[in-house]
Amino acid sequence: MEDSKPSKNKKRCSFCGRPESEVSFLITGMNGYICDSCATQAYEITQEAMGAGKQSGAGKPLNLKDLPKPIDIKSFLDQYVIGQDDAKRYLSVSVYNHYKRLLQKDSGDDVEIEKSNIIMVGSTGTGKTLLARTIAKLLHVPFTIVDATVLTEAGYVGEDIESILTRLLQVADYNVSEAERGIVFIDEIDKIARKGDNPSITRDVSGEGVQQGLLKLLEGAVVNVPPQGGRKHPDQKMIPVNTKNILFICGGAFDGIEKKIAQRLNTHVVGYSASKATAVIDKKNMMQYIAPQDLKSFGLIPEIIGRLPVLTYLNPLDRTALRAILTEPKNSIIKQYVKLFEMDNIKLTFEEEVFDYIVDKAVEYKLGARGLRSIVETIITDVMFEIPSQGKTEYNVTLEYSKHQLEKANIARLQTA
Repeated sequence: MEDSKPSKNKKRCSFCGRPESEVSFLITGMNGYICDSCATQAYEITQEAMGAGKQSGAGKPLNLKDLPKPIDIKSFLDQYVIGQDDAKRYLSVSVYNHYKRLLQKDSGDDVEIEKSNIIMVGSTGTGKTLLARTIAKLLHVPFTIVDATVLTEAGYVGEDIESILTRLLQVADYNVSEAERGIVFIDEIDKIARKGDNPSITRDVSGEGVQQGLLKLLEGAVVNVPPQGGRKHPDQKMIPVNTKNILFICGGAFDGIEKKIAQRLNTHVVGYSASKATAVIDKKNMMQYIAPQDLKSFGLIPEIIGRLPVLTYLNPLDRTALRAILTEPKNSIIKQYVKLFEMDNIKLTFEEEVFDYIVDKAVEYKLGARGLRSIVETIITDVMFEIPSQGKTEYNVTLEYSKHQLEKANIARLQTA
């Protein structure tokens, strides 16, 4: 009887020695066993060791022959983003030059190419963030999009400036050498404009204070980055990241900057030269005349403007551009809804007049391309709710139905207001 007891627990983990009765399960090998706990731990150790090996390496080498040329980058952007040729050209050249800059260390001469960080200015719904997202699909380097609105000065509630690089590290699988050659798109940069004209009147926690903190990142410095975010894990080990080779692209709507541009251009002058000065100015698109001094008068500090030497603008979208955005790009709004219905084996079609009606409403609401989606959603929400249960194989959206749906939605909003 005494000999039978140990036979029950004869199977033991060869690593921790625990018997089969004390573990969830044992994996049987040729000459031993491993329990689920030890297997999990072994996997984590292996991953950590492989990660450390990756981190010490230089990452996948870049080759100038394999890199997309500026024209190739722009033609790729054209498939997804309608118009905005000037912004696309600036972006394409800057990204290509960023690649060349990364390869420049191999050359033997003393000429050092400095990075050209970009700032894109354009009203809401013109495609700033879409340009950034689209270009990320093509890149051979880590790319991340961060939002400037959540950033605050160190010591205040919100995210530290270093959290920008935490996101880049996460995208690069914590491979520091890969992250150090990445690209960061900082969205809503206009939201950290100086709140008051006098810089010393009060503490500007999420305005000028953040701009001051961004200076060292944009210029190039070794920054200690918390790998899991700033204040949530105070005991974590910091990772030093050199931002010298990280390209920063900033985007912002800069709502109201047209007035600053108009003041600088002096469009309301009185005198003999008034007609001559205003004749060549397109008042419908003041953004094309933007200059660094306009950003300064809007609330960006001169130091940060100097570190964003490439200034480009996005044109406001006219009816033609909005009509094209609705149906032409690879991931156009209409194609997305057609795909949704396809998944239920329903063929969705629209009358041509519906597209013109949607565009007219988008121009009326002044929401840019972003307004198109909300209008289409309003029109076909009821269809999406009812049709999948009715067993129909096709549905055609008419102009009359579209008008009825939009009018019904507007009346409902008026009644609830």
